[in-house]
Amino acid sequence: MARTFRLALAQLNLTVGDLPGNADQMSQSLRQARDAGADLVAFPELATTGYPPEDLLFKQSFLDGNVAVMQQVVAESRGIAVVVGYVRPVPQPPLAPGGAPAGPAIANSAAVGYDGRLIDVYDKIFLPNYGVFDEERYFIKGGVCPVYEIGGVRIGVNVCEDIWYDIGPASVQRWRGGAEVIVNINASPFHAGKSAYRREMISRRAVDHRMFVAYLNTVGGQDELVFDGNSLICDPGGGVAARGPAFQESLLIADLDLDVVPVWDPATIGIDYQAAVDAVGTHKTVTVAAPAPTNSRRPRMPAAPDAGEIGEIEEIYRALVLGTRDYLGKTGFTKAVVGLSGGIDSALTAAIAADAIGPANVLGITMPSRYSSAGSISDSAQLARNLGL
Repeated sequence: MARTFRLALAQLNLTVGDLPGNADQMSQSLRQARDAGADLVAFPELATTGYPPEDLLFKQSFLDGNVAVMQQVVAESRGIAVVVGYVRPVPQPPLAPGGAPAGPAIANSAAVGYDGRLIDVYDKIFLPNYGVFDEERYFIKGGVCPVYEIGGVRIGVNVCEDIWYDIGPASVQRWRGGAEVIVNINASPFHAGKSAYRREMISRRAVDHRMFVAYLNTVGGQDELVFDGNSLICDPGGGVAARGPAFQESLLIADLDLDVVPVWDPATIGIDYQAAVDAVGTHKTVTVAAPAPTNSRRPRMPAAPDAGEIGEIEEIYRALVLGTRDYLGKTGFTKAVVGLSGGIDSALTAAIAADAIGPANVLGITMPSRYSSAGSISDSAQLARNLGL
């Protein structure tokens, strides 16, 4: 009988610090995934807190609230497996007299739950500490690469940067644990051309490891960062099995045909590769749900959606619009004022603002001086009419 696994990726626009709001979004998506017959629904990296939570992580009440949100989502997982990105407090041994502070006592983690119970937790192993990332300041790194048996299917779970390395946790999960599917949860910021680069990288991981690789990304603007979504699933041949849209929320659901995953044979690994895999972390297998006798009676989903890739100019513009909309909305602003000079810079700014929050919420102001040309005033007025400001 055909073996399929129905995977749901919840590409959500979450808000840093809004624990109740983030919980509500996950609960709604979980219900939708369960209604669609999904075997597992995954939520993005640090979905409970929003990304990046930064120094909120130094507040104990915030950490406690984030754990409560994770527990709430897991408690709602009746009949479905869930993967929830959250911050895990790590128990620290007591200090010896005069001992130095132990350093970070939290991990960037993925909780794995099923049928209302917390089954296990994966801690992110590769912590980025470059560019906009400062994760070594906050988190300790993990060292265990688990594989979860869900309905007889072996699923490896890891977090963001863990999938960017040729040899990483996914290598351990495949070649030591026999994973057939990797679920990688992310908060990966946008830059021009990054979606195509990600697709090529995920495709290589799928081919190199001969398995499905599901890459879930968050979406939305958070201060100076924009997250573009573009979640995708690649099959063992490197093809795109499903892809979510750019710059908008989505619940991406796909049936994965596990019969196309080659039989796991660790004997095919070379000695040097074995050593490199073993250096990443240790392996364990966790049974989440008993093997299902067959799922052949479940109607197959229609062909999974593929939103495709958009051109560079369009993606840059959509990133600017989304970043502006979320910066205003998440900080409580409903209107914007734009100074109009009649030139291209203010014209583009006004167009972005109008698309972000609606032209009725944008006020254009022209500020002529004795040195302004008549055209700067008339062009500003025409722009405002064109945009409906």
